[in-house]
Amino acid sequence: MHNPNHGENPFNAIPPVPLALVLVIAGIELVFSAAGAGFVGGAGGIGWRSAAFQDYAFAPAVMTEIFERGRGSFDLWKRFVSYAFVHINFTHTLWACVLLLALGKFVGEIFRPLAFALLFFISTILGAAIYGLLSWQNAPLLGAYPGVYGLIGAYTYLMWLTLERMGENQLKAFQLIGILLGLMLVYSMIFGSTPTWIAEVAGFVVGLFAAPLLAPGGWTAFVNRMRKR
Repeated sequence: MHNPNHGENPFNAIPPVPLALVLVIAGIELVFSAAGAGFVGGAGGIGWRSAAFQDYAFAPAVMTEIFERGRGSFDLWKRFVSYAFVHINFTHTLWACVLLLALGKFVGEIFRPLAFALLFFISTILGAAIYGLLSWQNAPLLGAYPGVYGLIGAYTYLMWLTLERMGENQLKAFQLIGILLGLMLVYSMIFGSTPTWIAEVAGFVVGLFAAPLLAPGGWTAFVNRMRKR
């Protein structure tokens, strides 16, 4: 029997914005990994990733330069976004892409492309800003994780609505973030950690509160749901 889905490109199931983000992130990582292995860039290619850390990472010192010393150059402002596309190593990139694809499929099928992009980048930018304000170390912030945690915030909001319709305990919506925070705590206890987790938690909170505004129906639909309670 002919299967109508036979031969269908699996990437067709992924909404365009998360797919585009993953392709950009994976493409950058491919270049760095190939350079680190000596396949491209010659001897100088080995240092490309480290150079990218210097040029594109965010750090609390960026906030100091911009807001205390008034040095708001493009090189500093761009770091609120550019850090999300540069990762520490291949594994760091892989997990970011896996989470972005999984959450992107769920959230992206409900949110419009522009709303999805706004959700990701608002979480990325504010996650970095809050990290810059609260961090007690000048540790560099790298990777797409604050934006991914923003998607987890949106996922939590959508699950909250689903559980409400089903008449089940809505606190179950927070199971995913609870598990991730627990794993983060165990990892930090075993291997130590930097305060970059602040950006991830901030990204989640931003995503959770931005989701009602960006979801289909926006603020009006959210207010109507509150009035029906």
